[in-house]
Amino acid sequence: MHGVDTDERPFVLVWELTQACGLTCDHCRADAQETRHPDELTTAEGKALLDSVREFGEGQLVVFSGGDPCKRDDLEELIEYGTDIGLTITLTPSGTDSLTPDTIERLADTGLKRLALSVDGATAASHDDFRGESGSFEQTIEAARTAREAGLPLQINTTVCQRTVGDLPDLRDLVADLDAVLWSVFFLVPVGRGRVLDPVTPDRAEDVMHWLGDVVENEDFAVKTTEAPHYRRVLQQRDDIDSGRRGGITAGDGFAFVSHVGEMYPSGFLPKSAGDVRETDVVSLYRESELFESLREADSLKGKCGACPFRAVCGGSRSRAYAYTGDPLESDPLCPYVPPEYDGPLPTQQLP
Repeated sequence: MHGVDTDERPFVLVWELTQACGLTCDHCRADAQETRHPDELTTAEGKALLDSVREFGEGQLVVFSGGDPCKRDDLEELIEYGTDIGLTITLTPSGTDSLTPDTIERLADTGLKRLALSVDGATAASHDDFRGESGSFEQTIEAARTAREAGLPLQINTTVCQRTVGDLPDLRDLVADLDAVLWSVFFLVPVGRGRVLDPVTPDRAEDVMHWLGDVVENEDFAVKTTEAPHYRRVLQQRDDIDSGRRGGITAGDGFAFVSHVGEMYPSGFLPKSAGDVRETDVVSLYRESELFESLREADSLKGKCGACPFRAVCGGSRSRAYAYTGDPLESDPLCPYVPPEYDGPLPTQQLP
């Protein structure tokens, strides 16, 4: 966690600049549309948000996401502004024809610290089918290679569900070939369009996490999981590390999300609002809202997550718990681990 006190500040804050996007991805959390929303934060409001975020401290990590943030004509201005006031800005654009080599080179000149691109299939056929756009794979790979040539560090994001899990070994090879610095592996949360996709089973998820542990030991790039914090429990069990050791970030605890219209959520996959950044500053919402405070208290967790000796290391996906139960403090149904002597009810992957 690099010394970040997650009671005081998030390790990462994501700002969804827009929900507009030219793709129709099967897993899209935002159910993105072609056109921009009329109530998006304006350029001035966006800069005010970044000023507020800067109050967390020097170097605060901010991810500009979407939709496709390249749909905003003030994107470069916002990156430059955030960089100038001392924030660390990264970007997650969509793999469309808007991400031209010229665009990437201009982005590299703005002070952008990392470009994150999504690759969900190891071939053009599988990726383009998942993303709903012919040519997306080719455009994304070209963008990745252009970023490398421009000296812009590259992150690859991959969704894990029943349709994509078989491609993971080939995707690992592609991540290495692209010289990415980080592979972010996202385990599906059934929100937005993603409700129609089939998640992997808990046992398959556990197998993937052990496999990812092997990947980390044998590749030069780093690996992190998104909405699957029990990966940290798996790694600690593999290495026989004390389970009381503090873990990484989860929704609301080291992580925050500001929507395109200014609502602040613990995560983009946990659509329960703590308030509007147009009305309350983002620092107060993070530190003082009842929702965020409850998510930072490991002992407030329920079910087997609450009884788990790894709860301070893992904590489970609060977003997935909310998607399946309506309660962000309930147990994460993707985790197969049952704490010793726990005899209560077990969560299931059944949507309401």
